[in-house]
Amino acid sequence: MFRRRREPVPFAFVAEADRFRSNVTPPPRESLSKTQIAARSLVGLTVVSGLVGALLFGMPALQPHQAPEKAQQSEAAQNR
Repeated sequence: MFRRRREPVPFAFVAEADRFRSNVTPPPRESLSKTQIAARSLVGLTVVSGLVGALLFGMPALQPHQAPEKAQQSEAAQNR
């Protein structure tokens, strides 16, 4: 049903692909305008401030919980 190839498959093209150089040069990169730079900076600052804010608001949840009962018991013991 299936016919097997008897000749080896040449893989020389894989080695040649690493050395291949195109003679087509890509177009030059467009320089960013001041508006685009400001917009990207604003987005970056927003992301960073959001992460910092989440960390600051999340820190109390990461602290071990101190039971307020100990403070009440110590006050009651001092009043006796």
